[in-house]
Amino acid sequence: IAVDEGQEIKAGDLLFSWDPYSEPMVADSKGIIEFRDIVEDQTMREELDESTGRRQMTIIEDREKKLHPTINIKRDGKPIGAFGDGDMWFHIDSGYSAKPYRYTFLYGVKLPSTGGNTLFSNMYMAYEALPQELKDKLKGRKALHIHEYKRNEKVDISADISGSPHYYHPVFISHPLTGRKALFVDRLMTRAIQGIDPVESDAIMDQLYEIGERKEFIYEHEWQLGDFVMWDNLATIHARTYFPKDEERLLRRCTVEGVEVSE
Repeated sequence: IAVDEGQEIKAGDLLFSWDPYSEPMVADSKGIIEFRDIVEDQTMREELDESTGRRQMTIIEDREKKLHPTINIKRDGKPIGAFGDGDMWFHIDSGYSAKPYRYTFLYGVKLPSTGGNTLFSNMYMAYEALPQELKDKLKGRKALHIHEYKRNEKVDISADISGSPHYYHPVFISHPLTGRKALFVDRLMTRAIQGIDPVESDAIMDQLYEIGERKEFIYEHEWQLGDFVMWDNLATIHARTYFPKDEERLLRRCTVEGVEVSE
């Protein structure tokens, strides 16, 4: 799929004749495509499911549905979706697993009156912005990605982490389809560089977080009902802006199974 940077695609242009395992999602853009005015129905769900091939079921509501929600709504005091409310730091979907998701899709069903926007940062650009000295120092290094279902605080890795999903990935990866180098680090789940003293590792991580979240690399998607957004999970990191806890936010979510990444 190739679009001009910043292009919006209307519902009538939405076609899923795309092999996500052999064709890059976006050519020469920021790793994101947004579709406006999509009306969800069963046909759309089935076409999405069939076109993306292998899916990952990550959300806890009805697993018979084709798309699954990221939602802060509760029933009988218990959450029926995932990722709660408020803000959420920049992260890579399932970066803590051996095969991070290749693509993620979100569809806007119910939105708060303010906030809840999704921020995307281009990690190709972040890699290119790294000082050469830092690239040389981190070449061949791996970093710890760990998930403890937090939204805006770092995981404490001083304790036993064996019970938490975690994995070591290269700090820099080569995209399996484009071949371009990307920084593969995020503030929420990437916690340490393997083989480097913890104090130095923390300082380097702070530098990588800052570069990866520079304003000039970020696109902010302001959600409208019916928006359908898809992004390359190996070329971007994403975050959520704050929204009121007393307001509901429902987005249906689908992911495409990934592959092991390498430098």
